[in-house]
Amino acid sequence: MAPEVRTVVNLKPYREALALPGLRSLLLVAVLARIPLTATGVTLTFYVVQDLGRGYGAAGLVGATVTVGAAIGGPLLGRLIDRRGLRPVLVMTGIVEAVFWSTAPSLSYELLLPAAFVAGSLALPIFSVVRQSIAALAPADRRRPAYALDSMSVELSFMVGPSLAVALATAISARHTLYLVGAGIVAAGVAFWLLNPPTADSRDEAAAPARHVSRREWVTGRLVAVLAVSLAATLVLGGTDVAVVAVLRESGEAGWTGVVLAMWAVASLVGGFAYGATHRPIPPLALMAALAVCTIPVGLGGSHWWLLCLAMIPAGALCAPTIAATADAVSRLAPAQVRGEAMGLHGSAVTVGIAVGAPLAGAVIDASAPAWGFAVTGAIGALVALAVLPVELRRRRAAADALAEPELATVTH
Repeated sequence: MAPEVRTVVNLKPYREALALPGLRSLLLVAVLARIPLTATGVTLTFYVVQDLGRGYGAAGLVGATVTVGAAIGGPLLGRLIDRRGLRPVLVMTGIVEAVFWSTAPSLSYELLLPAAFVAGSLALPIFSVVRQSIAALAPADRRRPAYALDSMSVELSFMVGPSLAVALATAISARHTLYLVGAGIVAAGVAFWLLNPPTADSRDEAAAPARHVSRREWVTGRLVAVLAVSLAATLVLGGTDVAVVAVLRESGEAGWTGVVLAMWAVASLVGGFAYGATHRPIPPLALMAALAVCTIPVGLGGSHWWLLCLAMIPAGALCAPTIAATADAVSRLAPAQVRGEAMGLHGSAVTVGIAVGAPLAGAVIDASAPAWGFAVTGAIGALVALAVLPVELRRRRAAADALAEPELATVTH
């Protein structure tokens, strides 16, 4: 029995990845540092609705403002890390975070909007920095399990952060929760400043002397395709989040929302673990296409909460693998000199996807029925997969031709 278990659950890739110097401490600090970051959205929503007396639309506008700022600032901060190093960026963004979260509870709604945009533009770039550091710490053949571990740590942070913020806002007040979240974010910045993980691989620097790398060299059709896949994947996830709440409210089982979302997260953790243990890489396009297709029929299980749990398992199991695969692909496609900017672009794609998916699903649900929230966002993901498919096919043909050329030359000689 034991040999069979070892065959099914291959832990060797994880042992090899965690044995890499610095990776274990990076992932541990990352999962703790991301908890306050995942709590920002729900905390701001509670503050705008409860303390400022505004509606959920106004709260959503604040969240959208932060998202737009983050989508613009992410690549710029990444480029700054490539040129100046990590610590100066952490100091700058840490100061901005401290100022914003310490003053936000005293700002009027009209001042909170522009402040939120600035804070989003100069937000602590923990998500992209962790992925950039993984590329610096792990050789290319060990990045898949490392990125799988990172995606699983993100799931754990999202399981804790928003729930903790809701509990604090309910137990004390949203205003005081803003202070606590801000303190947590600043502490995260300090922790990363002390850890100072590498953002560039010394082996890459030795192999390729420092030089200016123009965007034309690395912003290729394939990279754009990977970013499109990243955006589509999180669009599906953002839409699913809203659709779950709507379906359960319609069936009168809103009290089970936390259980259903927890099952979704657990399925993602299991899927991420399985993905990292595989011997062969799975293309991000294939994972995203499967995620989208599996999401389309989820709404059919909305009549009972436990049916919805079961219906979400296949799509849930593909969440962490898809994000991990896209991050891995970007790390391979971008030269080491510009990897920070490339990871910033990946972070922007992920952020925009979530920001678009949630209101899109909401609009569809308002115009039709909750189950259509799953169907429409899943269908959009599938359409993006079809649009990107020609790029993947051209890449495979080029790779096959490159392998065939040496064989043809050998036969000729």
